[in-house]
Amino acid sequence: MANDESEPERVDATRRTYLAAERTYLAWWRTGLTALAVSIGFGKIVPGVANVVRWPYELAGAGYALIGIFFIAYGALRQRAIDRALARGEYVLPDPRLPLFLAVAGVALGLLTLVLVFG
Repeated sequence: MANDESEPERVDATRRTYLAAERTYLAWWRTGLTALAVSIGFGKIVPGVANVVRWPYELAGAGYALIGIFFIAYGALRQRAIDRALARGEYVLPDPRLPLFLAVAGVALGLLTLVLVFG
């Protein structure tokens, strides 16, 4: 009897876990699309409306575009890995180098942005 009563809880927990993974995947997409929008603003719009040297802004725009592409691609790969692990009743940790990579990329783009905005 105990197994019959716990079955709905297990199914509900599994459903919640899959939905949480789906929300996380969508967050990777939103972050990627936001970075791509920033890349257009920095790389095309700002140099087009301001009297500035274009290449530094284009470089920053390319950096934001690359990080945006990374977020979307990594999110898709991560979603697949999580789905496979959940189907086996397991969990897969992200690559431990990921936070460091994202921090370095974010700090570099942030510093470049500060230099371009206030330099």
